[in-house]
Amino acid sequence: MASRKPQQRNPKQRKGSETTGTLRVIGGQWRSRRLSFSAVEGLRPTTDRVRETLFNWVAPVITGARCLDLFTGSGALGLEALSREAGSVTFIDQSSIATRSLKQNLQLLNATNATVINTDAVKWLKTETPESPFNIVFIDPPFRCGLVYECVEQLQSRPLLTSGAYIYIEIEKEAMRPNVPPNWQLHREKEAGQVRYMLFISD
Repeated sequence: MASRKPQQRNPKQRKGSETTGTLRVIGGQWRSRRLSFSAVEGLRPTTDRVRETLFNWVAPVITGARCLDLFTGSGALGLEALSREAGSVTFIDQSSIATRSLKQNLQLLNATNATVINTDAVKWLKTETPESPFNIVFIDPPFRCGLVYECVEQLQSRPLLTSGAYIYIEIEKEAMRPNVPPNWQLHREKEAGQVRYMLFISD
């Protein structure tokens, strides 16, 4: 006999528990691997379609690259980079739920070349100086918070980027394109649904 359905929300959505989502790694050593992550408010993983396009764009430089994944959320961009033989990824997110979930996935994948930092991304950019600058930076913050513009300001004023670094920015389609430094050249730009995404290369 079938069990009676409870007159309440799905157990995953009960008070005190975390809802979950899944992401799929598109390419590289973990290709087609599906991972679960803890969903938090405002978290918006970059879609498979956009990630595939992005990593086609950065393919010439991804191997061995030092990557910075700001507002990492589910970790989709940084995990994709690691799968495609990035040298290392530094993940930054202020949500302890998101960073805990990401650490679990990195452990599951036996990834040893990753650093996960639970802090505010803009504050980190303002105050931290890494041992070596980054070759690739992913900036994919919550929409409609103006955080992209603050990140660009910090990246151009502090020694965080190598010469020839790739800077990926994902924003809502209706948002103004950020004013970037003169030495950042727009390499690619596309739209998908409600998202505009672009890739700059610094001279």
